[in-house]
Amino acid sequence: MSDIPATPPATPTEPAKITQRVVAQYIRDMSFENGLAQKGIQGDVQPEIAVMVNLDARKRGTENQYEVITKLNITSKTKASGDTLFVLEIEYAGVFQIEGVPEDQMHPYLLIECPRITFPFLRRIVSDVTRDGGFPPLNLEMIDFLALYRNELARRAQAAQAAAPTVN
Repeated sequence: MSDIPATPPATPTEPAKITQRVVAQYIRDMSFENGLAQKGIQGDVQPEIAVMVNLDARKRGTENQYEVITKLNITSKTKASGDTLFVLEIEYAGVFQIEGVPEDQMHPYLLIECPRITFPFLRRIVSDVTRDGGFPPLNLEMIDFLALYRNELARRAQAAQAAAPTVN
């Protein structure tokens, strides 16, 4: 028999193992308004589509569980007249069990990595809803959640700088 332990102790420089599990995914809220059907828009209906993305994350009551919500506001208008063809607003949530992420890195992890996981499911819902609403299926381009996160940090820093009192 040997005095060597079966598993060597972790060294302080060894990073913690990150584990993540999707506990649930669901549509939290959704609205689809079909302007084409309501108003009977005539003429050229060449669409111009605008997509706004917003993210939210919060800790849940269960240990190491977080809810991450991707909010999309998609508006399609005619290029010629600007008449609204449709508006789709959706909040899609994912519940994640996450362990091993350092506390100072949890915020970016939640707002970058978690939406990347749920986005393909949200993309499919958007495609189905627009198709079922009488339009060609809208296949969203991939969203760069890292760029969104960086842009939001820059926007907040700029807002904080603008709100800071100036010293004369």
